[in-house]
Amino acid sequence: MINAKEKMTTTTTSLYDQFISLYREKEVLQDNHWLTELRKSAFQSFSANGFPTVKLEEWRFTNVLPFLKEDFHLQPGPASLHRVNQGAQIPSLDAYEVVLKNGMLNEDVYIPGVKILPLRTALKNDDLKAQFGQRINLKKHPFAALNTAFFENGIVIEVEKNKICDKPIHITHVYNAEDAVFVQPRILVIANRSSNVQIIESLAIVGNKPIFVNSVTECYVNENAQVDQYNLQIAPSNVHMVTFNQTVQESNSLYNNHTYILPAASLVRNNLILDLNGTNTESHLYGLYLAGSGQLTDNHTSVNHLFPNCFSNELYKGVLLDNARSVFSGRIFVNQDAQKTNAFQQNNNMLLSDNAVIDSKPQLEIFADDVKCSHGSTVGSINKEALFYLQSRGIGEIAARNLMVKAFAFDVTSKIQIPSVREYIEKLITRKMAEAHD
Repeated sequence: MINAKEKMTTTTTSLYDQFISLYREKEVLQDNHWLTELRKSAFQSFSANGFPTVKLEEWRFTNVLPFLKEDFHLQPGPASLHRVNQGAQIPSLDAYEVVLKNGMLNEDVYIPGVKILPLRTALKNDDLKAQFGQRINLKKHPFAALNTAFFENGIVIEVEKNKICDKPIHITHVYNAEDAVFVQPRILVIANRSSNVQIIESLAIVGNKPIFVNSVTECYVNENAQVDQYNLQIAPSNVHMVTFNQTVQESNSLYNNHTYILPAASLVRNNLILDLNGTNTESHLYGLYLAGSGQLTDNHTSVNHLFPNCFSNELYKGVLLDNARSVFSGRIFVNQDAQKTNAFQQNNNMLLSDNAVIDSKPQLEIFADDVKCSHGSTVGSINKEALFYLQSRGIGEIAARNLMVKAFAFDVTSKIQIPSVREYIEKLITRKMAEAHD
């Protein structure tokens, strides 16, 4: 039997070995018993399987190994992070601001009805045992296993029952890339019964050395609660990013996920797993990826209908420029007991270059007979007749193309419920398209 080390290149084996050595050094450190066992299980999964290769079905279109070549520092500290990039700020956004520096919360944050704690502090007792890391398939998701084994910093956001958070919570992730670093932040969101919260995440990068961000977010939406998550993945080309989001919904809950990838992070791989774990749940997943030159974006989603009378709707749209490459893999699973399921999935792509490539794979797995499910995928170039029409009305070619891209993205951007965030994204799309023509 070939083990994981024999399957990897010399460079990735070196990084693999560094993690193995790091775990041995940290093994003597004591967490709670259940957390120690969770870390051990995660480490065993990672050490057995290593980093994923294109031989795995879930990774066959995304070769992550070239992004693991650097001599990464595996335990970066927050000391040199003394400023926040202005690009991470959203104009006119009225929100509670939370800043994480390499995943570390350095300042106390007061939000009425919401508890925000450093993850290390929150995990000192057993209150989170039933939720933290319990739904993640560590054997199937190697980067999530790596994070679970090695995470140091992160936060817990817990919303009290019956509490409606009066403003969004804006989390700015500040990462220090003044040296090559491998960071593994972690977030746990708990929306208790009948609560409501909006969470926005954005990035700020200090320095231009390679940085690999391997993040894990777990979100629990309890009975009759609502959570809106906005992930604004806008970063420079020295950033390689793999995210894992495990969300669990209970009965009568509503969950909305918005993911926006704009140039120019070299690698963005998103894994979004959604378990509809109660009756009468409703879920909406919206994604937009505008991929630029040399960029690889990969969105993997899995929506698992486990109970009757639930609804899910998923719409992802992509615009690919130059030699960009994108992957979309969406899976809807309907359990045998999940009768009266309504589930819809659509992936539409616009290629603005003959060198751009999209691999799109929508999937349905249905084991119930009284359901309404559909899925689809389209790939096309810009409509030349419509482009000619706009130009004949006195609009320049570049402006006309930008207008058509904005119209193509409208079905996704129009779903943003926070006006300042919507305006910010729309302006960024216009700016990124203009930069692409310079």
